[in-house]
Amino acid sequence: MLSPHPFGARLPAPYAEDAFAQRFVSAFDEVMAPVLAVLDCLEAYWDPRLAPEDFLRWLAGWVAADADESRPLAERRRAVAGAVELHRLRGTARGLAEQVREALGVEVEVTDSGGAAWSAAPGGDLPGSPEPFLRVRVRGDGPGAPSMTRLTALVDAGRPAHVPYTIESAGPEER
Repeated sequence: MLSPHPFGARLPAPYAEDAFAQRFVSAFDEVMAPVLAVLDCLEAYWDPRLAPEDFLRWLAGWVAADADESRPLAERRRAVAGAVELHRLRGTARGLAEQVREALGVEVEVTDSGGAAWSAAPGGDLPGSPEPFLRVRVRGDGPGAPSMTRLTALVDAGRPAHVPYTIESAGPEER
């Protein structure tokens, strides 16, 4: 790799003519050329759409993205790019649905007991269930169906810790 800024060209005049000095500093050019090339395009390393594959793995670790090596590179890039948004939604029904959809590529419906309950009448009955619950319903059977072990791990990681849950599998024709 050639350096865009060779050290030999920056030597003082007495050394610029010296063949030994030119050969000596050319070794630094060989060592520094890859470093300078990375620094010249450093902003591309922080963009998951452009980062080299090995750096994408490191970047995924920083944003806690699911960068499973068995997934295609384009899917891993999307997972890293969307990780911060998913973390913002973490613990919500929408966040859990997005997490499962992103990781497994299946249609998912998440129903929960809701947030705060209130009544317009003092002492009135509160709507909804007093016990928290979470129901995750995925569509798909057969060879394209998601692994129940992987799905359970995703739900465990994405749900609020105090909320019990159930997972249901619906056939492709059911809703």
